[in-house]
Amino acid sequence: MTDDTEVLVTGLVFPESPRWRKDRLWFADQHARRIMTVTPDGRSECRLEMDDLPGGLGWLPDGTPLVVAMTERAVYRIIDHGLVLHADLSDLAPFHCNDMVVTADGRAYVGNFGYDLHGGAPPVETHLIAIDPDGQCRITAEGLVFPNGSVITPDGTTLIVAETFASRLTAFLIGDDGLLHSPHLWASLGDATPDGICLDSEGALWVASPGTRSVIRVSQGGDVLSLIRPVGIPYACMLGGPDRRTLFVTTAETDDPYQAVVMKSGRIEVAEVAIPGAGLP
Repeated sequence: MTDDTEVLVTGLVFPESPRWRKDRLWFADQHARRIMTVTPDGRSECRLEMDDLPGGLGWLPDGTPLVVAMTERAVYRIIDHGLVLHADLSDLAPFHCNDMVVTADGRAYVGNFGYDLHGGAPPVETHLIAIDPDGQCRITAEGLVFPNGSVITPDGTTLIVAETFASRLTAFLIGDDGLLHSPHLWASLGDATPDGICLDSEGALWVASPGTRSVIRVSQGGDVLSLIRPVGIPYACMLGGPDRRTLFVTTAETDDPYQAVVMKSGRIEVAEVAIPGAGLP
């Protein structure tokens, strides 16, 4: 099945890390170095400008937003339209940090490139970093190839991470101490390059795959249940809207940092789906 999308917002630089929060979509316009929101009727707003590239977004239990500062390799709390350091990951992340998922009790899991992707370095394995609510951080879930978008199941027991350049989704059990254990293959995705992902109430994952210019809905084991081809190249997706049946897709024509700024081809695209979102983010 192929579904079309509608374009909600245009003129962005490189939208990433979409998150549905209350009545609007939050996202990072990454290479524009700003955090944005947009309502379902397309009214967009800049919430914060940053000196660094914003990566993953999440929220602490008291509603305080968190954002990854990618090249600094840190996580900040957003307070009164400013940034307060939450966790310094520079000793633990070998290269740029990227996406993040935050549990209901405020523990964050942050991925990193592991190597200089845009500089042409060869891929190497890396890890996720667990950040406790008080900002203490530890390495967990090692041996991952470009860990990217992550989700947490509604019962809070399982984290699933997209390994972009291994073309697979890997699941871990979340221990009482917050560390990840018992890794197992959730799905192998063939030629897809899973970037941002989101979970629905039937336990399937929507997966943005820039390498195949598609967003696929897959079940555990890798069966493709639905396929959407958006206007642009999709890098992330999120189920939101009043009933969480709107699939928001962040797209652009390039992920090259310099070309993206020139082209401003970023879009937020939407498609209505049958099964509502579930879990986190």
